[in-house]
Amino acid sequence: MTTTRPQDIVRPDVLAMTTYAVADATGLVKLDAMENPFPLPAALAAQLGEVLAGVALNRYPEPRPAVLVDKLKRVMGVPAGADLLLGNGSDELISIIAVACAKPGAKLLAPIPGFVMYQMSAKFAQLEFVGVPHRADLTLDVEAMLAAIAEHKPAVIYLAYPNNPTGTLYPDADIERIIASAKGSLVVIDEAYQPFAQKSWIGRVLDYDNVVVMRTVSKLGLAGIRLGYLAGAPAWLEQFDKVRPPYNVNVLTQAAAQFMLDHVDVLESQAAQLRAEREKLSAALAALPGVTVFPSAANFLLVRLPDADAAFNTLLNAKVLVKNVGRMHPLLANCLRLTVGAPEENAQMLAALALK
Repeated sequence: MTTTRPQDIVRPDVLAMTTYAVADATGLVKLDAMENPFPLPAALAAQLGEVLAGVALNRYPEPRPAVLVDKLKRVMGVPAGADLLLGNGSDELISIIAVACAKPGAKLLAPIPGFVMYQMSAKFAQLEFVGVPHRADLTLDVEAMLAAIAEHKPAVIYLAYPNNPTGTLYPDADIERIIASAKGSLVVIDEAYQPFAQKSWIGRVLDYDNVVVMRTVSKLGLAGIRLGYLAGAPAWLEQFDKVRPPYNVNVLTQAAAQFMLDHVDVLESQAAQLRAEREKLSAALAALPGVTVFPSAANFLLVRLPDADAAFNTLLNAKVLVKNVGRMHPLLANCLRLTVGAPEENAQMLAALALK
């Protein structure tokens, strides 16, 4: 009797892939995923609960929720004339862009090490991914980027502002050079960590005909609702909208986001506290023997230690979960990525590292 197996049908490259790994954080101080550690104030959470209780779960969500889009534009400083496309987190927007631009032979280019989903989306869409290594100090090698753009003529270029997992905030002058050299390419500026960088290209998104800006509310403190948005000229977003699943942002996410945009000052206050904690944590880590702390404009710090594997295990034994990125790329050898947590979480992490 003949059996039908996945190996007979699924693409060979997909069969060879591994799933995106998410560590179990049960019982641990969770400092591995760049989440805001602070819950909503109790009174605000109760108000949100009342709003969500009134949502019609029996109805499909609005595919293009005009009220939410208009509020996002106003609160987030999207310039007049630009439009927004919403996604189930920025991950979906990255996938949409890859699928929409996947002409035969097309390429996607980004600095590396960088956000893994850029490369994953290229694989899924069967685009060639071109990674351009950072310099040894993890800053942007703009000359190598310009050379790679000239050689490969990519359809899409990703620039994370700041970059994950390094925390690097690329100089605006370097980004401007890349945009100018990338005629024939779409430049996607990924501002997932904008609440911590406090710099943005979103106000300039219409100054160029080949630039869009992508953001998420995840790092602002709403990771659980999964909402990303892409800002750009309507001509670009109209094409990407054709690839978007029709009901991709659920009713609870829409309602929660619309409510929280009226209370964004609470989230911005939390982000300000995390920025202050980042500076304290950076100084304390730099004072530890053998620890190198890389500059970060995000809500995490990349650190290099004499033995990252041993330090990771020490932290895990102390019930602190961080991200061991040492095997992601040779430039990250012996590096850990440490999310900036609440003061007591940071203290627990520092105490464990000091005893390693």
